[in-house]
Amino acid sequence: MVAKGMSYRQIAERLVLSHRTVQNHVQSTLRKLHMHNRVELTRYAIEHGLDAD
Repeated sequence: MVAKGMSYRQIAERLVLSHRTVQNHVQSTLRKLHMHNRVELTRYAIEHGLDAD
């Protein structure tokens, strides 16, 4: 969902979570992958085919 350009709030609504929970998960993923921002994460997701429905 990040790779599709969805905001934290949009993702939260879709998953029935708090936007802060989504933000925390994204930040945790960034740290684990040694990335600095959502743009890098989006690029990674697209390159690995994780942006498909």
